Amino acid sequence: MLTILFSLGILVWIVFLFDGLIGLRKIDPLEKEKDLEIGPLLSVVVAARNEEKQIAASILSQLEQTYKNVEWILVNDRSTDTTGTIMEELTKRDSRIRVIHIEQLPEGWLGKNNALYKGTLQASGKWLLFTDADIKYEQQAFAKALHYFERNQLDHLTAAPNLSAKGFWLKTFVAFFLFGFSYFKRPWLANNPKSKIGTGIGAFNLVLKEAYETFGTHEKIKMRPDDDLQLGMKMKKAGYRQRIVTALHLIEVEWYGSLKEAFIGLEKNTFAGLHYRISMIIFAILGVFITNVLPFVMIFSGNKMVALLSIGNIVLCGILYVVVIKKLTLFSPLMFLVFPITALLFIYSIIRASFLTFKRGGIVWRGTTYRLSELREKE
Repeated sequence: MLTILFSLGILVWIVFLFDGLIGLRKIDPLEKEKDLEIGPLLSVVVAARNEEKQIAASILSQLEQTYKNVEWILVNDRSTDTTGTIMEELTKRDSRIRVIHIEQLPEGWLGKNNALYKGTLQASGKWLLFTDADIKYEQQAFAKALHYFERNQLDHLTAAPNLSAKGFWLKTFVAFFLFGFSYFKRPWLANNPKSKIGTGIGAFNLVLKEAYETFGTHEKIKMRPDDDLQLGMKMKKAGYRQRIVTALHLIEVEWYGSLKEAFIGLEKNTFAGLHYRISMIIFAILGVFITNVLPFVMIFSGNKMVALLSIGNIVLCGILYVVVIKKLTLFSPLMFLVFPITALLFIYSIIRASFLTFKRGGIVWRGTTYRLSELREKE
């Protein structure tokens, strides 16, 4: 049985590897793009809830952009800390900043999605940039992204930032997440105009306002906790022109501060990413274990064929891991040395998130509980 399983595994890894090698080559690094120095208005929309530790540094890094025709719409989504006050103080530093305070959440909306939508209603720009409240930007990020956007005549552009992380195990976990996301979601297909598969990243979702409005705005995804990904996926499926780039030296975010925070953060979108289906949870757990853990155990098998096939699976998996990590992160590919342990941590995160979702009857995100029945209804 293991012989058949690992033989099929090798074939699957070969397919993944060639697909990844070809696809990742089509993802351009934004750093090599020229700058757009003068152009139409860009509206940056930032939704924040209890982000007092992050929001000021993020916005200040944006105010230093070489592209100057920008307005900022900061949306304070029912914060209980000093986020709203900090936003108001930022308006004194730059007249291009406006602040919206949301006191109540409308029924049928997730908080962030509603906040972003309300922000767009006040936007005057040709482009809308949806970005999170903890993102740091280098000075040329906007200029290069807008030039790339215009040169390729896009409707939507998303950029993979540098995901910084403190601590060895958190780095390995982030790297594993990106690795799994890459071969499961195949984000490079966003760059294939013939494909209906798209992607989106919360750190940087740049859209043509006209396209965003004709698409249907955030009302199309108002109950999706993975709003950033869904915006890109649904726009591409609807036929809008889309691309993904890397911006590892232009955009940076500390995804989570610790491994514990990562587990908590993934509570909100793990089950959504698995389409709210128990069958998908089982498939994901077994899939990760069989492909990312079991071969490392079975190299010690007394059956030589099983041991050799295990080594083959590990080698192919390792090559793909190195390719993905070197393209999408600044981490060391040597983290593959603890790959099976990180895979077990990821399996734990899936089980934990799914269990808590069922136990609570929904997800808890930024202090608000959203019922599972509502989330499934909008799937």
